[in-house]
Amino acid sequence: MVLGDTLLDRDVEGLVNRLCPDSPVPVLDETTSVDRPGGAGLAAVFAAAQGAEVALVTAVADDAGGARLGTLLAAAGVQLYALPLAGATPEKIRLRVRGRVLLRHDRGGATGVPGEPSEAVLRLLATASAVLVSDYGRGVAGQSALRAALAATRAPVVWDPHPRGPAAVPGVHLATPNEPEARELAKTPPGGSRLATASRSAQALRRRWQAGAVAVTLGGDGALLCHAGSTPLVVPAPAAEGDTCGAGDRFAAAATLALARGALVSEAVQAAVTEASAYVAGGGVATALPAPPRTVAPAAVTGGGERIGAGAAGEVVARVRAAGGTVVATGGCFDLLHAGHVATLQAARQLGDCLIVCLNSDVGVAGLKGPERPVVPQGDRSRLLAALGCVDAVLVFDEPTPHAALSWLRPDIWVKGGDYGSGGGAQTLPESEILARWGGHTVVVPYLDGRSTTDMIAAARAGRGSAGWPAGTVAPTGTAPETVVRSTAKGAR
Repeated sequence: MVLGDTLLDRDVEGLVNRLCPDSPVPVLDETTSVDRPGGAGLAAVFAAAQGAEVALVTAVADDAGGARLGTLLAAAGVQLYALPLAGATPEKIRLRVRGRVLLRHDRGGATGVPGEPSEAVLRLLATASAVLVSDYGRGVAGQSALRAALAATRAPVVWDPHPRGPAAVPGVHLATPNEPEARELAKTPPGGSRLATASRSAQALRRRWQAGAVAVTLGGDGALLCHAGSTPLVVPAPAAEGDTCGAGDRFAAAATLALARGALVSEAVQAAVTEASAYVAGGGVATALPAPPRTVAPAAVTGGGERIGAGAAGEVVARVRAAGGTVVATGGCFDLLHAGHVATLQAARQLGDCLIVCLNSDVGVAGLKGPERPVVPQGDRSRLLAALGCVDAVLVFDEPTPHAALSWLRPDIWVKGGDYGSGGGAQTLPESEILARWGGHTVVVPYLDGRSTTDMIAAARAGRGSAGWPAGTVAPTGTAPETVVRSTAKGAR
């Protein structure tokens, strides 16, 4: 488990060929832009890339940045256990030229207050094989219920501290500050050699936090490990040059994984130094992470756009939560919107105070239904859904499942239309495990019999009514309700 503050990191690469005419500053012509999880999210992605099953407990805001983080984390194989976050998602934007940082732009405003963890989070903390606290000073590591659970867990805990964050809980196995953090946290006075200063800082923190050991990372010179003995262990690093962004997260994640696999603390620190050095030498974060999924841009939809997209969905959810209401969500392709869809949406809306529709994108529909689908493109499908009085917002997603969208939205109720559970055995909805992370519930509402997009498309292409009668005719008296002719989209392809 990784627990801490997650940011949305964005690297903007470009070229500088001129100065701004109204101020003597360089003009960056953007060529590429890459998003990735930062902070605790980056540490979680590093751990997942090493083959570990990783759960991330972090605070996520109801905005487009939070939605993007949910997508990126899901794509990396990280299970997101999101705490509510007041305010905006913190973002860290690096403007780079030829691999060098020209300017860093931070945004997101004042630190928000993380919400309470669910029972599922507390249960997970009690059963994790190892826990990494990746503190970026934004409040998650100080949450009282989480701190109590951390103090009670029997798993090894690695604490990567921040000067603006709280003290480590007593009894952590290993704390991993870098040199400046260790000096600031320990209030070490100047004087003496570099190693002596690092050793004094580490020993002071170890005693204050009742930690098993403290490893002070020394950048390209490795790490210094202080434990109960009087003599510290210096772990030198192989020579490495490159972008060091994320090296501390890589170090902490590698040490935590080693402890989870039974390594001694000294062995874990040695493995972490080797891993972090190889990471920097290999090109850093630009090459260590897989290419992120492309950004879906529902904002390109015109007409009804104020109710379409992550921003619109986040605003609705935040408003309903602030009023103590119930957030309901449902999902699907909604290709050729028909009466069955409308009945399901109306039933879902009656279960709470808002309804968010998670809509499969054109890419997603093609992956699920085949290359000839959808018949109606996502822009039109979004507008049709947003025009319904029972729908408060529409969120388009690219992935095969809505799991990433759900991890961000955290609805109280997820609604499926169909006959789940009507057969002989109990059936569990695939989204049930996701909803359980924050105490949500899944429910089923029945389909309106005889309505099927696939049948409608087939009937239209065959030039007949969807029940087999010629288009425009009325079923004979006595015909079962499910055989009554339904509307046909003429010429649909």
